[in-house]
Amino acid sequence: MTPTDYEYLRKFLKERSGLDLSADKQYLVESRLLPLARRTSLSGIPDLVQKIRNGNGRLATDVVEAMTTNETFFYRDKIPFDHLRDTILPGLIQARAARKSLRIWSAASSTGQEPYSIAMCIKEMGAAFAGWRIEIVATDLSQEVLEKSKAGVYSQFEVQRGLPIQHLVRYFTQSGEIWQLNADIRSMVQFRQLNLLQDFSHLGTFDVIFCRNVLIYFDQDTKAVIFERMARSLEADGTLLLGAAESVVGITDAFRPMTDRRGLYQLNTARSGRPMGGLMPQPLKIVAAR
Repeated sequence: MTPTDYEYLRKFLKERSGLDLSADKQYLVESRLLPLARRTSLSGIPDLVQKIRNGNGRLATDVVEAMTTNETFFYRDKIPFDHLRDTILPGLIQARAARKSLRIWSAASSTGQEPYSIAMCIKEMGAAFAGWRIEIVATDLSQEVLEKSKAGVYSQFEVQRGLPIQHLVRYFTQSGEIWQLNADIRSMVQFRQLNLLQDFSHLGTFDVIFCRNVLIYFDQDTKAVIFERMARSLEADGTLLLGAAESVVGITDAFRPMTDRRGLYQLNTARSGRPMGGLMPQPLKIVAAR
């Protein structure tokens, strides 16, 4: 891959997905895109780049999906799900007792382990949510991983990563070397394709937003705009959960960290209601995805 090809791909991926690759990440691009080039009978990445430059929309989408599909597993990092089960959900049961409805957004759902982990947490609480309307919305940029998510089918390796054995037995059905989530858990999650760079106000407001291990790949300005939009998508007493390596500190004052609960954030009610610097966030530059 030539330096010119790499610079083209860096700009292309930034515009299409928000992925902000540094100058030393050429090895990552090669490891993700060389297999794609081979699958599409291309000689290599230069040929792939030329096809995109010539307007091959299907290949362009495949490149974005290859570069933005990230590793995930059930109950990833464990602590956020402990907080969900022990603190967040019990608090919402009291706060939403009158309306008996709950909306949770998994904003980078990948192959579905995160939203299904959320669904299992709720299912485990049994009678506490009897008569409630529970809505879990899971979004991702990649249509390919969304299709996998909807099927709820996972390999032996995937279910062995983070999933408690009792949940495997209780919520999955085995068929040979694969496991499928039972229909009652799958039906709790709605999967939708969404680019976080685009407006997502049509999703409505949520009581809990999981946006974990995705914003780490964006630049500071892009993160700031997305945080401001998420602030408008979160109920006044809602909770935002970020990944272990992510934070709002130094990026936005829309949220404040929750004391003694790393990775959890609530709306900053003390702020003036305007983004940092007194400016409303500007629309992100978007190139049509398809």
